[in-house]
Amino acid sequence: MLQTKDSYASVKSAATQLVRELPESASWDDLMYEILVRQKIDNGMADIEAGRTHTHASIRKEFGLA
Repeated sequence: MLQTKDSYASVKSAATQLVRELPESASWDDLMYEILVRQKIDNGMADIEAGRTHTHASIRKEFGLA
């Protein structure tokens, strides 16, 4: 996904907030997990907005499930 100057500022702001919300005992792995979850959610929301979705029925059919 191509990012604009505004989206970089948004990412920086979101990352700063993620770090602030972590407990003092958080590890690097904890931080990386939170970043990955946020990225996956953002990507999913972008897919929804772009109409890149599938129904449960179409997925079940694709995998040959009843």
